Amino acid sequence: MHSHEEAHAHPHSHSQPSSRTGVSAPHSDEPSQPHEYSHGRGLNEIREIIRKAAISEGAKKTAIAIFEALGEAEAKIHNSDLESVHFHEVGAVDAMVDIVGAAVGAEALGVDEFVCSPLNVGGGMVKCAHGVFPVPAPATVELLDGAPVYSSGIQSELLTPTGAAIVRILSDRYGAFPEMKIERSGYGAGTHDFLGHPNVVRLTLGEDTSALGAKPSPETISVLEANLDDLNPQVFGYVLDRLLEEGALDAFALPVQMKKNRPGTLLTVLCKPEDADKLTQLIFTETTTLGIRRRDEQRQTLARRWEAVATQWGDVRMKIASMNGTVTNYAPEYEDCRRIASEKHLPLKVVMQEATRQFLRRGED
Repeated sequence: MHSHEEAHAHPHSHSQPSSRTGVSAPHSDEPSQPHEYSHGRGLNEIREIIRKAAISEGAKKTAIAIFEALGEAEAKIHNSDLESVHFHEVGAVDAMVDIVGAAVGAEALGVDEFVCSPLNVGGGMVKCAHGVFPVPAPATVELLDGAPVYSSGIQSELLTPTGAAIVRILSDRYGAFPEMKIERSGYGAGTHDFLGHPNVVRLTLGEDTSALGAKPSPETISVLEANLDDLNPQVFGYVLDRLLEEGALDAFALPVQMKKNRPGTLLTVLCKPEDADKLTQLIFTETTTLGIRRRDEQRQTLARRWEAVATQWGDVRMKIASMNGTVTNYAPEYEDCRRIASEKHLPLKVVMQEATRQFLRRGED
């Protein structure tokens, strides 16, 4: 497993993985997989395998997104469509476990943000399925679009396409070690030893301290609006889910009275400015609207972090908001409470109340 750049994370949570490779990628110089794994798996087959896994829906979406990012890079390089890509070694069981493991681990951390350090890609040449290429491999370069990279001179592939895909999907931003109060850290060591260079990846978990003593931070968001008066309500619910899955910060509806006294629905979407075009296209594709209004607005948000509290039925994450270093609000994570309520056949409100009680009790202790 070739991974050399240290990673920094701070959950407020911010968490930060770096050049996470360590999978049997199509550009690896490791021995080829057994025949039953090297025939190639299509993306649809991989999606179905992941969807049947005993993991959360969120982790499934993340794992599938990683494979799709990898597939899109390979498809672009080979001038083919995404569904035609076959993942040779990348579709092998060990690689799938690594990718799914990264998705599950990222969710288990319960952080608000992943911050990734600049990536050390290595150097030299690497044997790929279609010949010998310089490091970083073509798919790795495609996946690293917009990411800060460098080479320390090590003549080995330090970042594979699979590792680049994991970083591409998990990382919220790149930067130097962030300002934070360190809570814990972990290391993953590779099997290759390089003279004078540690073959490890580091994950550091901590609480963001940059907002302590500061006022709520302003940020610019885009607001998308559309009036709908002829859309099937069942489709509308689906559209809201899709918008949130594609990165909308929030999406909601209000009843409105439209022209000719027709009752309608006002769809409002809040998103990051860089996601506005993508979500606009989704609204046009999935709804009957002929026009979408867009404007940029300023909003202020409180500093937030996650903390896990232990209940008699399992851990529940609590979202905690603070201003000037003082806690102003807290609430149990709905999905955690819903899962416990469903598994234990308990009323949802009982689980939420117990999680809140344990959080307050811990504060008193």
